[in-house]
Amino acid sequence: MPHSILWSLVLALHLVCVTLLIGGIAYALLILRPSLSLLDATQRNSIHLQTLSRFFRGLTHGLPTLLISGWLLIIHEGGFANAPWTTNVMQALGIIIVLLFVRLHQGPYQKARRSIRPQASLFDSIRSQMLIILALGVLAILCACLGHPFV
Repeated sequence: MPHSILWSLVLALHLVCVTLLIGGIAYALLILRPSLSLLDATQRNSIHLQTLSRFFRGLTHGLPTLLISGWLLIIHEGGFANAPWTTNVMQALGIIIVLLFVRLHQGPYQKARRSIRPQASLFDSIRSQMLIILALGVLAILCACLGHPFV
């Protein structure tokens, strides 16, 4: 396969989007959420919603870019018919992740955002759905590693 700077940039863009998704969710679940327990409920909800708003705004651009750059890389590497099983699994996981994000964004996040006093159960629902997305994202990364063995 001919190598060019353009395809390196497409791969870099793809990896930046993966980093935004996985790193952002890991940060939100493992660092931010436990730290917010030190605040009273009003402050905790406000910071939580402001953080999610910024993060989800980034993901509304990052997730489509992630899918499109992945599809461009598949086409560059020989097309969908020649893609290895690991690439097909990554693609399926990516589509599932996007659908779960849309469900999360349009469901519990919108309820929490529009609520005067969001209940803790809404944030628990957001956390559990983000945890599923994180697990699927890590699984996709493992597939990427399996698909490109070191020689």
